[in-house]
Amino acid sequence: MKIFKKQHKLSKSNRNGHKADSIPFRLNFLFVIVFLLFAALIIQLAHLQIIDGKKYVYDASNSNMQTETKDMPRGMIYDSSGKLLVSNDAATAITYTKPLSVTSQEMYDVANNLTKYISVDTSQLTENMKQAYYLGSTANAEKVQKYIKDANSLSGSALYKQEMAYVKDHGLVNNLSPQQQQAAVLYNKMDGAYSLSTVMLKANGVSAVEMAQVGAHLSQLPGVKIGTSWSRSYPGGDSIKEIAGTVTTEKQGLPSDKLNILLAEGYSRNDSVGSSYIESQYEDALKGDSEIIKVETQNNKIKKEIKQYGGKPGDDIQLTINAQFQNDVQNIMKSSLQSVAGGNPYVPGAYAVVMNPHTGAVYALAGVSRDIQTGKITDNAIGAINQTFVMGSVVKGAMVMGALQDGVITPTNNTLEEQPIKLAGTAPKTSWFNKSGSANMPLTAPEALEVSSNTYMMQLAMLEAGLKYTPGMSLASMSPSIFTKMRDNFNQFGLGIKTGIDLPGESAGFEGPSAKADIGKALDLSFGNYDSYTTLQLAQYISTIANGGYRLQPHVLDSIHDNGKDGKMGKTIYQFMPNILNVVPGTAAQWDVVKKGLYLVMHGNNPYVTGKYLNGVKPEIAGKTGTAQTYYKNNPTETLSGVSYAPYNNPQVVVAVAFPGMAANTESKVNLDAIKQIYAAYWKDVQSSDGF
Repeated sequence: MKIFKKQHKLSKSNRNGHKADSIPFRLNFLFVIVFLLFAALIIQLAHLQIIDGKKYVYDASNSNMQTETKDMPRGMIYDSSGKLLVSNDAATAITYTKPLSVTSQEMYDVANNLTKYISVDTSQLTENMKQAYYLGSTANAEKVQKYIKDANSLSGSALYKQEMAYVKDHGLVNNLSPQQQQAAVLYNKMDGAYSLSTVMLKANGVSAVEMAQVGAHLSQLPGVKIGTSWSRSYPGGDSIKEIAGTVTTEKQGLPSDKLNILLAEGYSRNDSVGSSYIESQYEDALKGDSEIIKVETQNNKIKKEIKQYGGKPGDDIQLTINAQFQNDVQNIMKSSLQSVAGGNPYVPGAYAVVMNPHTGAVYALAGVSRDIQTGKITDNAIGAINQTFVMGSVVKGAMVMGALQDGVITPTNNTLEEQPIKLAGTAPKTSWFNKSGSANMPLTAPEALEVSSNTYMMQLAMLEAGLKYTPGMSLASMSPSIFTKMRDNFNQFGLGIKTGIDLPGESAGFEGPSAKADIGKALDLSFGNYDSYTTLQLAQYISTIANGGYRLQPHVLDSIHDNGKDGKMGKTIYQFMPNILNVVPGTAAQWDVVKKGLYLVMHGNNPYVTGKYLNGVKPEIAGKTGTAQTYYKNNPTETLSGVSYAPYNNPQVVVAVAFPGMAANTESKVNLDAIKQIYAAYWKDVQSSDGF
């Protein structure tokens, strides 16, 4: 029994001994595997660092993500009725996207190869462009360098300058073949591009054969692609073209006067951009968002292109201008000028502005210029905002209102004697109808406006300066501050200051000298025969009277919309709201004095009433005529102007016109006839006159 127990114990001990022996074996096996893995890792790390290290460092340092952008089409421009005025024409184009690293020789080769498949215009090819093309060839550059003294010691720019001079002096490009000249044009476009920027090698006129040929050989033309170019077209006719403005071509690039600003905003130098008027003013809306492509490069080679953003066409804008009405007003001004040009050799043009007196919306901005030497008449609608003239008696409403505000006359006490103004040491200053004093009469302020009395306004100026007119008096005691006082009154209405229209290039007008030696000119200023104004300022001025004292910013933008489809505007994203620039203070009684006078201009019974020609126009018009004495060189001339609003009792629209340079003492009513025609066109094209 004891023996059995001993054997049993021995058997148990043998089993435990076998288990103990297997544990070290398995641990040793695991250690071997781990050791081998670590050894493999160390060998791989050594391989990466020692053998391939330089390569990976180079690749890492030369890998980059760049951004390539492509322009989208500009937004459309519509008139107030939704008629398309300015759109885009798409054309097949041959483009070039400059690689990150490209040699002059490579571009030289591409340019030469491309001329096998397309033709380009060489009319703008310059000698410098030919020389640059010639030196694009490595062989040519090396040949020229042999003749440059100390070429190896010169900086790159200095060497290139001498190379260009050598090519020029030795006539090396005098006999380029027609195909080489075309290649020179292409080479210079490529060379002038920034890395990863896209330039148009041929923006329009690409034939189907050219497109097919280039497409078939793209693999031999690195950087060349078939793309799309956009150009402005005018389906609404040319009458709006001048106001719409221009867009620079890819060749013109950014306007020099805005270059730094636009570059800071992310534009490239060769981008097309609105350069004048509406296209410039609303560039941010019209330009759209460029397509963005992320370009992954390695060792200066494009590895992958990923479209990050598909781009967005520019927003559409709707104008306050009615295209049909704009065209009609433009034709009225042109035909009006043509009708008087024969007997008025010094007329430089004619201008008109039609505006909503309650919103400032411009319905039409029209004008024509005339070359005094040749008599040729051309469209110049923008002249209505940047051409200034002495306008004459149209300003008398502002003069009367200023006197009422300053208390020198009141609504119930405003009668002054119409009489020649005789000052010490000067010739008499008179009204047009009272040269000799035979038509002396007492006039109220409304009656003075009705007959356009100059002497009434001169007496107001003297009262504003603290003087009361007596025959033979001197103005020696009148302070030059009277100029400031009257101009401040005129400025309230927009006369003599910028109107704030949302178009660039507006003129503020011109002020005559106002020193003590010029004190007599203050009397001329009072009846509009001294300072000069734009036709747009006249429109803002009469609008301020028509609406009861609110000087509104004139504007041609009505709204901005998302880019629509099928020639239709998308949803509205911005609506222009009327912008009150200032309020002309005045009581209802004071405004009634001015408005009554403007009504009498057309409807009064005084034998000297000035606007009777418009008496029968319906709805009824109120306004003021103007005649200013001017000169062309030494030849006496006149400006015939007019401001008006209708209907008189519920103003809906204002019309202002100017015909400068008419013959002196003319009997023409061209200004009044133009106003009459413009109202007829307005009630036909823009708004019905029913109910007025």
